[in-house]
Order: sequence, then structure tokens, then C-alpha cells
Amino acid sequence: MDLTTTYLGLSLRNPLIASASPLTIGLDNIRRIEDAGGAAVVLPSLFEEQIEQEANTVEQYTDTGPGGFAAMMSYLPSADSYRVLSHDYLETIRTARDAVSIPLIASLNGVTGAGWTQHARLAQEAGASAIELNVFFIPADPSLIPERVEQRYVEVLHAVKAAVSIPVSIKLSPYFTAPAHTVRLLSRAGADGFVLFNRFYQPDINLDGLRLRHDLELSTPVEIRLPLLWLGVLFEQVPASLAASTGVDTSDEVVKYLLAGADVVMTASALLRHGIGHLRALLGGLTEWMTAHDFAALSDIRGRLSLQSIKDPIAYQRVNYVKILKGPAFDGKG
Repeated sequence: MDLTTTYLGLSLRNPLIASASPLTIGLDNIRRIEDAGGAAVVLPSLFEEQIEQEANTVEQYTDTGPGGFAAMMSYLPSADSYRVLSHDYLETIRTARDAVSIPLIASLNGVTGAGWTQHARLAQEAGASAIELNVFFIPADPSLIPERVEQRYVEVLHAVKAAVSIPVSIKLSPYFTAPAHTVRLLSRAGADGFVLFNRFYQPDINLDGLRLRHDLELSTPVEIRLPLLWLGVLFEQVPASLAASTGVDTSDEVVKYLLAGADVVMTASALLRHGIGHLRALLGGLTEWMTAHDFAALSDIRGRLSLQSIKDPIAYQRVNYVKILKGPAFDGKG
């Protein structure tokens, strides 16, 4: 059974990647991920706010109106949640690079050009195999036009690509006006890959205390459908690699993502919920499914149910919506 795949130009033994979470920091956990079958590791995001920056520069890039920056920052995980500073982060890359054979992908989350480029360069020097840009930006200013939002991503990408020689991917939000256009725009600007999608940490409301709640809810399989849609649409439409993220809990989600067109499948929630050893179950389930359906290689299933591959491509578009609304769930009999 050939489970090998390529992501960001990196040859991987299988498509399973441990995405950024508190589990992917520390040499012991990275070794456990490799031993459990993980093909690569994305380290937790290094937040620019954890590192000293020039206040004027930060203010320039994060001004989203009165209280906008404070509101935006409240969505971010606290620095204490990962307990990682720049020096420790880079040291983890250095020590892990010599201890494991799987690729290490550094995740950067910032707001200024200076923050992105400096730490991308340091991550490469420490031994990172690739960079994942987590451009966590909420366009809360109503005067900010969509083109300017996209341009910010392009500017960040250009800055980082100019600073490093290793591959660079972007973890995108699904909330662009035209996601396919945005992906193509960033691909032409030099992105080597895309992770679909970033789950914004959104607030809830505490009705008793009349205050916002900021807690983490792990993703569930019901969330797979949005990235599944866009992976199926984007397959073979851009030269960049495609990584699926969000909603993975069992091997079923892994298989579905691959059928839609993903090169690799990332998961954090499943490992936080079930432990690092759950990678073995995901990998075993994928192998069992392929064997049961007489597929000998991952390349045989990747994109098999993408927009480009199915006989009825409009199933990805409006006609499917119409069929669902006319189905038994909506006819009063379901």
C-alpha cells in the first residue's frame, strides 16, 4: 500500500499531519507523533504579540477602529496557553530537527511585516522545513474594502517569501468574498500551499455574567463540509499544495478530504480529544478503507470526487442546494 504524498514540495510517508496545538510543542511529543505515524508536525503558532515589537508599527497595522485592536486581540489564544517564547520555540526546532526525521513546519501568527519576516528567517535557520502563515485578521473596520483585505495577505506573503528559501503556506479563513479567486491570487504571489481552513476563535455570551466568553471548542466532523467544498473546487485549479483542516475525528473524514482533493490532512482536535496515539487509528482506518475498495496508492483516490473529476460537476454548485431543499427533510414527511 503506497500512502506517500507530497506537500509543499516535501515528500511525506503518508498524508497525516499533526497541526498546531499545545501537543506539538516539546521534543517528547514530537517524537510520539512520529512514532504514531504522523508524517509531519506543525508547531504551535508563534504570536508576534509574544515578542517585543515597535509599538508604532503594531498600531499602524492593527488599527481597526475604536477598540478594534483590543477586540481583535481578545480572540487570540493567550501567550500563556502555549508557554512558548521566541528563544524556546527556536530551540525546539533545533533539537527536534536532529531527533526526528519528519518535517517540522513553523507556524507564525503576526500583524506586521517586521514580525513575520524576522521570525520566519530565524525559524528557517533553526531547521524548519517550511513556514505556515496563520494570518489571523478580522476586518472589523466597515470602511475596509475586500481588495485591501486580500492585499494584506499578499503583502505578508511577499515579505516572508523574500526572507526565506523554504516553502511557505497560508492558513486561510473561509470568509473571503470569493475564496477561489483569493487562493489563485495568493498562488500567483508565490504561496506554495494552502491550509483550508482557519477556525477563528469566536466569542460566546455568558448570559448570567453579561460578558463575553472566550473558550475553546474542539472541531467536530459536522464542520468538514465547508473545507470539503472548497478543496473539491480548487483541486487542480492552482499549482500549490492543498491541506485539509477542521473536523477530523475518524478516518472517515481523512478519506473524504483526500477524495475531494487534499494532498494532506491535518488534525489537532482529534489528538487533543483522543491523544497522540489516535494517529494510528486514523492511519489504520485509511489503509483499511483503501484495501476494501481495491486502491493500491493514495494517488488513486486523491481528487477522485473533486469538481474536476466527477461526471456531474454541478453537484458542487447551486443545483445540489435546490435538490436538498426539495428533499424529504423539507417536504414535511422526513
